[in-house]
Amino acid sequence: MPQPDPLPSPRYPTIRRFWRIFRLLALLSIIIAAIAVVLVARGDTSVHVHMLIATALGVGMAVLVGTAVMTLVFLSSSSGHDEQARQRPQESDQE
Repeated sequence: MPQPDPLPSPRYPTIRRFWRIFRLLALLSIIIAAIAVVLVARGDTSVHVHMLIATALGVGMAVLVGTAVMTLVFLSSSSGHDEQARQRPQESDQE
């Protein structure tokens, strides 16, 4: 018979924490994308606007997705669900 969780679900505080961290990382990805655009523009004088837009979107989205995944991993490990999933069932439960 399943047993209810002994503690209330920390879902909403975790979601708020994720969005707070994600906003900071979105700002970081915008700054990194701007730096990449400046470096590409300085490297060649015949760069088209389309190249700069593609650079900004590519670098910005790559940084944003990478940091979002790492934030989810960090929040997952701090929530305690990883330890609960790692526990092995008791010998009496397997019979």
